Amino acid sequence: MKRSNIDAMICRQEKITDITRETINKIQLDKLNAVLKREKERQGFYRDLPERLESIDDLKTLPFTTESDLAQKGGRMLLCSQGEIQRIISEQTSGTTGAGKRVFYTEGDCEHTIELFMAGLGEFIYPGSRTMVAMPFSGPSGLGELIAEAIRRIGAHPLLTGNNKTYGELKTILEEERPDTYVGMPTALLSMLRMCGKGSIKRALISGDACPETVMKAIEKILGTPLWPHYGSREMGLGGAICCQAHEGMHMRENHCITEIIDKEGNVLPDGQWGELVITTIGMEAQPMIRYRTGDHTRIIPGKCICGSEVRRLDFVRRIDQSKSMREMDELLFQFPELVDYCVRSVGGKKEITALFISDNGEELIRNVCAEKNIISLDCRKAEWSDRALYPAKRIIL
Repeated sequence: MKRSNIDAMICRQEKITDITRETINKIQLDKLNAVLKREKERQGFYRDLPERLESIDDLKTLPFTTESDLAQKGGRMLLCSQGEIQRIISEQTSGTTGAGKRVFYTEGDCEHTIELFMAGLGEFIYPGSRTMVAMPFSGPSGLGELIAEAIRRIGAHPLLTGNNKTYGELKTILEEERPDTYVGMPTALLSMLRMCGKGSIKRALISGDACPETVMKAIEKILGTPLWPHYGSREMGLGGAICCQAHEGMHMRENHCITEIIDKEGNVLPDGQWGELVITTIGMEAQPMIRYRTGDHTRIIPGKCICGSEVRRLDFVRRIDQSKSMREMDELLFQFPELVDYCVRSVGGKKEITALFISDNGEELIRNVCAEKNIISLDCRKAEWSDRALYPAKRIIL
């Protein structure tokens, strides 16, 4: 088995010949100290932190950065001029009614993200491939645009599908364009596969939302191949971790981002234990963040990957504040092959479901399985080609 592409990417970017834990630790410490020095010189948001750390372990002595800090003081985190900003992504922070989070990127930040996407996509996309990019397209240097550019540089052909097509439009793309690869959110992919069939699609990268086990197994059964999960967030430049051919976790781009896992009290946990992911983005030019609490729940998989890489790997990731009942609902409902898609809302303490089914007996299925779940089932009907996916993404990440 060949080693993860991320090793070659890091070696190329850092101008080194091989990756070991010692090499990674040195790269991270040097880059972290460079960020701390810039903060002092520019009197940035982190100007009160030490100018230098002696060990990467000393990072855990520094305070956390929160979503509230980013929403309220994100502009002060900039370490470049406004003229160097290539892209700004704004997002309303959950739990706040004031200004949303604003994350800034330079041209260099966007270029580094394209290189990461090339490493991840290059594990299973080859020159001549045709790839549906079912992610949001929001203008230059947006998520969909960066993915499409990475595909072009590999020598493959991106189909700019976006994330708001009707089932009829998706079926037309499958029949006329004959894509062999899909990039998008897991539930949207399952919805399309059940309604339209897989067509010529053989492989799929999933990201952008949590992937319940029921959904993952259902997709893999239809495709007949394992999925390629990726992880990222706006705060780390839209790309953070990629899957290798071992399919045992997602390798972090450790020359760009230092990862920690903490418990509820903020204590750093050893590899293998589950907790909240904390990131320090030492590779971001515009807006590096130190010990940013992502609100994502995961673990660092212990040891070396069987592909031979020593780059740390994340396990499955989900939002800490993601409703447990919503996850249970995914597991409960997507087990039915007849279900195309659904959405749910709470009304008067009870859940109302809008569901699309391949067959006409969808309402009977939901009523039988949800009889004891305090649910009112509404608008359970057969899906039509003019319908669009219903499932609401919690967060757009790659």
